[in-house]
Amino acid sequence: MRAGLFFLNFVFSVVFLPALHAQAPPQTALINRDAAMYNEDNQKLYLVDQIHNQIVAISSSDSSQVIPVGSAPIALALNPTTGMLYVVNSGSRNVSVIDTHKDAVVATVPTAARPYAIAVDVSSNRVYVSNTFSNMLTVVDGKTNAAKNLPTGSADVILVGDRQHVYLFGYESDTVTELNPDTGVMTKLSAGAMHLWGAVLDKQTLYISHVQGKSLATIDLATHSIQNFTTGNMPCAIVQSKKTGHLYVANYADGTVSVFGENRKLATIPVSPHPQALTLDEEVGLLYVASPQQNSITAIDTRTNHVRKTYSGLEHPYAVGVNLSNHHAYSINLAENSWTALQPAEAY
Repeated sequence: MRAGLFFLNFVFSVVFLPALHAQAPPQTALINRDAAMYNEDNQKLYLVDQIHNQIVAISSSDSSQVIPVGSAPIALALNPTTGMLYVVNSGSRNVSVIDTHKDAVVATVPTAARPYAIAVDVSSNRVYVSNTFSNMLTVVDGKTNAAKNLPTGSADVILVGDRQHVYLFGYESDTVTELNPDTGVMTKLSAGAMHLWGAVLDKQTLYISHVQGKSLATIDLATHSIQNFTTGNMPCAIVQSKKTGHLYVANYADGTVSVFGENRKLATIPVSPHPQALTLDEEVGLLYVASPQQNSITAIDTRTNHVRKTYSGLEHPYAVGVNLSNHHAYSINLAENSWTALQPAEAY
């Protein structure tokens, strides 16, 4: 697990901040890309509120309620089959289990150390949790909430594949660990370069950004072959369209978003400086790009690849959540005001 400089660390890592205002958040905080989760079953959007140790549930009518959880919640993962929402509490070193049918915590599961990244395998009803500065991966049985720890190595990102394999990697690495949780067998896959950041798993293809290499790696998980595409400077966050297959890459140092499709770069879109997080609302064709250092979010029309709207005057927005029932978007802030409703910027 990496820690350190202010740049880029809003997306995944430890942040060292000056005082923001009289009621500033703590000087050190773990910030995770999975800070929002939409539940199609109850049409609610769930956001982390790290400062106040709670989860905010926002309904399709825009009403909100809070659910108290452990200390410093940073990440969410949902099992849509069971309706259980899993909350990584980095401060209290555990995972809160929320039953979204009643929006109440029904269990608290201890982790091996300070938890960070989380992923759910719906088919096996398992939950995987990495631990900061630890080589242990906590595996939670979704049926019993019993946990066991596996020595897999530290990981900043966890992805679950179609074959129930788990993929883990960290920033200070040039490899990806493929774990078969049933057998415990781990395979090291080359990622092509050091300093891995964003990732997207699409069936048998894994996409990873090389934040110091100006490139996006495409890894064939069947053959382990790698193909690199040139991005902008310091590519970090990645998101993929399920409709078109297009990949969007935030380039931190360039202040741009690269668009890839059909094995080539399709466009380069200028946005607010230092973009670090991406959220795609496919149905309305909007890509939200968070620039926490600029206190702004850029909304891109994915049909035209032009900027539709820029939201300014926010409070260090490090992620965006979208309620897909009404397409209302919310910034998640590293501030006393943990979230902000964004005015609509319809594209289609």
